[in-house]
Amino acid sequence: MVRVVMYGIFRKISGVEELKLNLKGRAVGLKDLLEKLRTHLPELIDALIDPELKDPSPNALILVNGREINVLNGLRTLIHDEDEVTLIPVLHGG
Repeated sequence: MVRVVMYGIFRKISGVEELKLNLKGRAVGLKDLLEKLRTHLPELIDALIDPELKDPSPNALILVNGREINVLNGLRTLIHDEDEVTLIPVLHGG
């Protein structure tokens, strides 16, 4: 099981603090995990993924086991059973 923890607006949109996803013992890329998450919380993914870039980077800081994905392999970071993925919204302002 992978634990996906949400903060801020992502928590409000999804209506849950965390979600556990079963990977059935196999590793998946973070991008694939986000697609799997779409089946459970489509409204969250719509807020998370930038529609033009098809990337969550402008909208979220994503951590895997406490490490930001840009110091790992970005969206190609492999996610394993027992990992924790944290979604933190990035605030924009002017």
